[in-house]
Amino acid sequence: MFPRVAVATTRILERLGHEVIFPENQGCCGQMHVNSGYLADALPVVRNHVRAFADADIIVAPSGSCVASVRHQQPMVARAGGDTGLETEAVSVGERTWELSQLLIDVLGVTSAAELGSWFPHTVTYHPSCHGSRLLRLGDRQLDLIRTVDGIDVRPLPDAAECCGFGGTFSFKNPDVSGAMAEAKIRNIAGSGADICTGGDTACLLHLGGAMEKRGVGKQTLHFAEILASTKEEPWAAPSN
Repeated sequence: MFPRVAVATTRILERLGHEVIFPENQGCCGQMHVNSGYLADALPVVRNHVRAFADADIIVAPSGSCVASVRHQQPMVARAGGDTGLETEAVSVGERTWELSQLLIDVLGVTSAAELGSWFPHTVTYHPSCHGSRLLRLGDRQLDLIRTVDGIDVRPLPDAAECCGFGGTFSFKNPDVSGAMAEAKIRNIAGSGADICTGGDTACLLHLGGAMEKRGVGKQTLHFAEILASTKEEPWAAPSN
């Protein structure tokens, strides 16, 4: 749904000299199945994911929720399905899977967006996603990288740690509560004075972006990978409607 984020991630890694391969047989990580309690239906999804990435040295995703699912849920799904071999393989794939900011900072030793040539002359606020914060313990990795981008103006987001209300299938099962949580987050985004709300999960950004568009709030959402990928030579441009 967000190919620009995948392209931005690829550009960042290629800029650092790495080869990026996209296994065409990959599919969903299975998180939606697991979160809804359909472990048996998730089993073939997990099996497909493990096979798709079995030979990869390092696996990266610009999504805290997907990485959290790969690391924490996929071995559990295999174990619940009685497939010990798949469980072992899932653990191995999980150990090689990194969220983008984790890979950049913890594995590749990138300490500043200056090393990427990033340039983004816009006013931005940052929303930390729940999976990234609570399951992956990302801390300020994403924000630390964003703050070092040349030309950027980062504004603090009030009550940043509060959930945006998406929560995958939660937003479908509890639309009124989800909508109220989005309203609170949108008020804080507007109150930050920033023109753009960034984050590390497209699901959160989709939820907030749609809610802001529906309510006529003149703000945009943008994945932090697109900010890091933006340079003076190839600056980010808002997609045309």
